[in-house]
Amino acid sequence: MKSVKYIFSAIAVSFAMTACVGDLDVTPIDPNSNTADKVLVSEEAFTQYLAGIYTGYATPGYKGANGDPSISGLDGGASQYVRGLYNLNVLTTDESVCGWNDQTIKDLHWMTWTTADVFIYSFYSRVFMQISSANEFIRQARASSVDFADKEEYIAEARVLRALSYLHAIDNFGNVPFADETAVVGQFPDQISRGDLFDWLEGELLDIISNSAISEARANGYGRVDKGVARFILAKLYLNAEVYKGVAKYNECASVLRDLMADGYSLHTTPNGSIYSAYQDLFLADNDTCTDEIIFGIGQDGVNTTSYGVTNYLIFAAVGGSMDPAAFGISSGWGGLRTTPEFYDKFSGADARRLFWDNTNSTDQQKEIDDIGEFTHGYAFMKFRNMKSDGTPGKELGFVDTDFPMMRYADVLLMAAECQARGASIDGLGAFNQVRARAGLSGVSSLSLSEIIDERGRELYMEGWRRSDLIRFGLFTTADYLWSWKGDTKAGRAVDSYRNLFPIPDSDRLANSKLTQNEGYTN
Repeated sequence: MKSVKYIFSAIAVSFAMTACVGDLDVTPIDPNSNTADKVLVSEEAFTQYLAGIYTGYATPGYKGANGDPSISGLDGGASQYVRGLYNLNVLTTDESVCGWNDQTIKDLHWMTWTTADVFIYSFYSRVFMQISSANEFIRQARASSVDFADKEEYIAEARVLRALSYLHAIDNFGNVPFADETAVVGQFPDQISRGDLFDWLEGELLDIISNSAISEARANGYGRVDKGVARFILAKLYLNAEVYKGVAKYNECASVLRDLMADGYSLHTTPNGSIYSAYQDLFLADNDTCTDEIIFGIGQDGVNTTSYGVTNYLIFAAVGGSMDPAAFGISSGWGGLRTTPEFYDKFSGADARRLFWDNTNSTDQQKEIDDIGEFTHGYAFMKFRNMKSDGTPGKELGFVDTDFPMMRYADVLLMAAECQARGASIDGLGAFNQVRARAGLSGVSSLSLSEIIDERGRELYMEGWRRSDLIRFGLFTTADYLWSWKGDTKAGRAVDSYRNLFPIPDSDRLANSKLTQNEGYTN
């Protein structure tokens, strides 16, 4: 296939975009002019290809924010990977609403989405585009006679990136089309059950950690995957094993977490400057310096790596009303994202993580959401900014320099707390109190699951974990926890439990007769 216009059920070939990932900052291969078998004839070509896989998480396509997206038929900005992750895993929860009238965007928070939802199709497509890219790289690299020192390391990195996207697949869609590098290109893949995908992913990650050439944690440089990233993905898989497979694996999770806690990561506790807190440093335009805590970040650069997704979305869409865009290092606000009153109330006034545009900033902003389409209803986010820790803006005002911290050490500590609370042997209490101390809060003497889920929300909001957390705690679809406009009512209501999974998009299921729709959705 000469064009990177993906047919996802066929697991198509992809091999070029742009990159800004340390040593992988290279000139991309033009996918409209070359095919993988013709161009992967040198070490440089393999480096370009691997860089393209990384860039699939950072931009909509290989031509930047304004170029053709890698997926035909979708808006490049709206279909970007991290933006899709946010839409499906944050907008559907108590953390966030979006006031726009863009297609079905409000259906996500209302939990009224259908099998034809364009935002669900968009993220599903991005996930399998990444898997396709990694599969083809691994296939070509193993078949190629080209040899170079980093070849096995590159293959291992591609396997970790594929595992990351399969983690998003198992979490969001459950029973999905499955292909690895041994699949026949061009044939429709079979559907794998959620439990079987769990088993494959577990085995794949254990093999990567124990038997591959993957670099040790923190040895590969910022923005590239390593053994620490592989361990983090495995820990998330084990943490959610009861949801994915029906068998609890908290002891296994704790074992992986102990390895991560010995890998040299730490909380970022000393501010880089005198303006922002150490916590907010993690979400500023120079957060690539926070390598003590950020295990894996998705790079953004206002000049070289631009997108209308990733943190451009999280910053621009969260600014509106009486907020001053210049204070966030941007040219204007899009006036979309806010939080619910129920989520805001989880923060005390002493919490350094309470970064919201609330009525202490402006009397124009109200806490209650009477109208989800009105930006001034619901407090707005101030967590991500295109400002550096010295108080100066990023390189450009139209695109941001702020990276997206997809994996952080604070999450490792909070996972340890949950594992202890669920019976595993690990010092989760000490880990939990480290997180609270950084936030300026006193420690606790014992752990409760209700406090842990709230602390995870306070620490990790806007970072894409909330839906998965609420499902694991039995709070996502049930009446045990309600928030504004859950179930399309202001007071909130329970919805059917089948919405713990998103549907397989109609377009893919109709193209591939091997796919069965997830339970509860109309076939």
